[in-house]
Amino acid sequence: MMEIEFDPDKDVVNIAKHSLSLSRAVELEIATIVQDDRFAGEQRYRIYGTLDGKPHCLAAVLRNGVVRAISFRRAHRKEFKRHGQ
Repeated sequence: MMEIEFDPDKDVVNIAKHSLSLSRAVELEIATIVQDDRFAGEQRYRIYGTLDGKPHCLAAVLRNGVVRAISFRRAHRKEFKRHGQ
């Protein structure tokens, strides 16, 4: 199980937008990790895996050895096939 942290205010936004708490990211069964080069500055990653048997995507950064969750949502079937399987 990975150690995660997140901003509680960001969690409220993620729940409203995706009906999913960032705290559930620790339950993600990781299939693959992809570097996300769309952002300048801090390196971001998209972590694909399953949660409750369904494909999900976690956007995160690595800070001081801890995964900081930015966004957590159901993955689109096409993106999960491309990255997750």
